[in-house]
Amino acid sequence: MTSTPPATGASDATSAPTDGTTKKARVAGLVVSALAVLFLLFDSLIHIANTQMVRDAMAELGFADNLNRVIGVVLLVCLILYIVPVTSILGAVLLTGYLGGAVATNMLTEQPIVSTTLFPIYVGIFVWGGLYLREPLVRSIMPVRRV
Repeated sequence: MTSTPPATGASDATSAPTDGTTKKARVAGLVVSALAVLFLLFDSLIHIANTQMVRDAMAELGFADNLNRVIGVVLLVCLILYIVPVTSILGAVLLTGYLGGAVATNMLTEQPIVSTTLFPIYVGIFVWGGLYLREPLVRSIMPVRRV
């Protein structure tokens, strides 16, 4: 029979979580993820609302009006999967595919490179960066190695 050591108050704010994530990294990950989520949530909601601004922008990119709401719902579902901790990695993968489609669309329509075409990549960096900072499983799958 093994005995467990008495509790020493190790759950205070200065102790590191048992999964190897520091409190600062977890908070930074939540902030970075929140920024990406807020932007993508706004984007999905204006697509679902099918505002005139969205209709004009999507028509300029060659999309039919009836696809705006579909695109908004797809983004919202991916975003919900990203927000739920159990499905956050799946959500990040699906958001990566969604954002890749945005890059391809911007390239096909010859949008400015740095400001428009690469913007979905910047958002993807926030999606994965936030998840990397707050999720030890992601860090174990994609470790940063020093050469």
